[in-house]
Amino acid sequence: MVVRIKRLFTIKTKFEAFLVIYALANGAVQRGAVYLDQYPGVGGWMLFAACTGVVFMAGGRLLDSLALGFGAE
Repeated sequence: MVVRIKRLFTIKTKFEAFLVIYALANGAVQRGAVYLDQYPGVGGWMLFAACTGVVFMAGGRLLDSLALGFGAE
């Protein structure tokens, strides 16, 4: 039963990876917009850039792990 549940949360294809990256990007931009409201000026823009930069790192890691075959078990 645990294996069946685990299989639901395994990213197997690039399409699924891109959907996860898209969701991460939407959340990062939303959070960045909140930071711009809370911290006007350069500090807000730096936090906004940090939020969106994390998406690039996580997206690259997801796509690299699929290229190596970790998701196709």
